[in-house]
Amino acid sequence: QVQLEESGGGLVQAGDSLRLSCTASGRAFSSYAMGWFRQAPGAEREFVAIIGRNGGMYYAHSVEGRFIISRNNGKSAVFLQMNGLKPEDTAVYYCAANPTGDVDYRPYQYHYWGQGTQVTVSS
Repeated sequence: QVQLEESGGGLVQAGDSLRLSCTASGRAFSSYAMGWFRQAPGAEREFVAIIGRNGGMYYAHSVEGRFIISRNNGKSAVFLQMNGLKPEDTAVYYCAANPTGDVDYRPYQYHYWGQGTQVTVSS
């Protein structure tokens, strides 16, 4: 079992920055692909960013150039630096782990999920 815990959400104004953190339990963190997903009210959960076990990074078009995903395997943590936030970024952000290590944009491929952290961006 892997437990994930997110932190760092909050209420900010458009143009501000936030850094989300996610810490994981378990010994095999370095072999996981880690993703950030988000879900706005009334919308489906969507891919935001993924970092593979080899460090390859992938972003949704809507956040590319503004968000940066990174990981620290020694601390079993993954981060999402969010810059230039927009009101449409408002959502609950979830950290997820894919133990197969495969980079995949589909939420259902991720076996473990955190409880989510709310990000609200006011205009």
